[in-house]
Amino acid sequence: MDAGMNTSSHLKVQARCPLRQHFLPRKSSKENLDRFIPNRSAMDFDYAHFALTEGKNGKDEETTAVIISPSREAYRKQLAEVMNQNRTRILAFRNKPPQAPLRSAYPLRFVKPRRRIPQTHDRKLDAPDMVDDFSLNLLDWGSANILAIALGHTVYLWNASSGSTSELVTVDEEKGPVTSVNWAPDGRRLAVGLDNSQVQLWDSDSNRQQRTLKGCHESRVGSLAWRNDHILTTGGMDGKIVNNDVRIRSHVVETYRGHTREVCGLKWSGSGQLASGGNDNLVHIWDCSMASSWLHRLEAHTSAVRALAWCPFQANLLATGGRGEEDRTIKFWNTHTGACLNSVDTGSQVCSLLWSKNERELLSSHGLTQNQLTLWRYPSMVKMAELTGHTSSVLHMAQSPDGSTVASAAGDETLRLWKVFGEPETAKKPAPKSAHAPFSQVLNKLCKHMQLTFLA
Repeated sequence: MDAGMNTSSHLKVQARCPLRQHFLPRKSSKENLDRFIPNRSAMDFDYAHFALTEGKNGKDEETTAVIISPSREAYRKQLAEVMNQNRTRILAFRNKPPQAPLRSAYPLRFVKPRRRIPQTHDRKLDAPDMVDDFSLNLLDWGSANILAIALGHTVYLWNASSGSTSELVTVDEEKGPVTSVNWAPDGRRLAVGLDNSQVQLWDSDSNRQQRTLKGCHESRVGSLAWRNDHILTTGGMDGKIVNNDVRIRSHVVETYRGHTREVCGLKWSGSGQLASGGNDNLVHIWDCSMASSWLHRLEAHTSAVRALAWCPFQANLLATGGRGEEDRTIKFWNTHTGACLNSVDTGSQVCSLLWSKNERELLSSHGLTQNQLTLWRYPSMVKMAELTGHTSSVLHMAQSPDGSTVASAAGDETLRLWKVFGEPETAKKPAPKSAHAPFSQVLNKLCKHMQLTFLA
């Protein structure tokens, strides 16, 4: 009996709630697909309000007709015609919005066009009597755009702006040959190292010798480096490194001792550190603030080191190159800590190194077997180009003042110019603003007023 009562009550509930049968089984929201979510931007609320309020039954219309005046009724009909024009629904769908433009997940960056690197030299000059000696430094390019090259006992100057060549000096047989040349930062004075241990200073403007530095070394001076316009550092076959103050009579102001064989490479950094390389396979880092003792002694190379280059865009970064067949590496050093950051096997003797002044690139010159110049991208050290043409070891390289052109000299008695680094980007300087002088204008008016008063 209880079962019968429960059944009848259940049937009564179902009769009172007929919609329950449709909604209870649908527990998942995904199944209720009949929900409409209006888009307010696509609605016309004025028309919707009119359509919802104007529909009246017959009784209401009769009452409204009695109350509403004829003019109001005419306005209502005209409004209905206008509002119902081309309308069939209250909530009308409009056209799809225009598709949004595709945007990258990353912000756009300006991609610099790839630079074309000429594979042949731009110019070739004869260099007869070039001494084929790895330990000498016979080529340098000054800030006045004049290239100095030592050929035997004579130093020649080539003006890159005009293309003219002149002879600066020819030394005597007992003094020569010339073993090194280096321009002062002013681009006017040239230091000339000799085989008899002397160093001569020449003024290129007047072609006159200014003085001779004696007593620095006991044998030939194969490397020179100016620290500034008055301190000249010299390196000799005796292994000594000497700082000379060319302004005073007793020019020797400091001597560094660390190499046991000839010093064949010297380079000053902008921060006051001196790098020296020698035929004893050593590289020393000297600090001008420390008294005659090296800051670091780098012993990783297995052959003579003459190729030295300080990085122009990263402080305390030095690149060095090993000359011998058993070395053939370019090494990068942190001269603050003395740590070797990277070592790259180039596959051939490394004779000289140059950093680009405009790009993060390094140029190396090589000996056997290809006698090529190789351009590297730093820090990945990916080869960008290999320039060939010399038939002997490319012992010397020098860079133009603007950084675009490199001169290379080899034992094949040729001097070649390469447009390897590209033209520098010259930034346009804004025109100088005219200086305002309000006080001078007031003063001029005051003077004129006083003059007129005096005349009156």
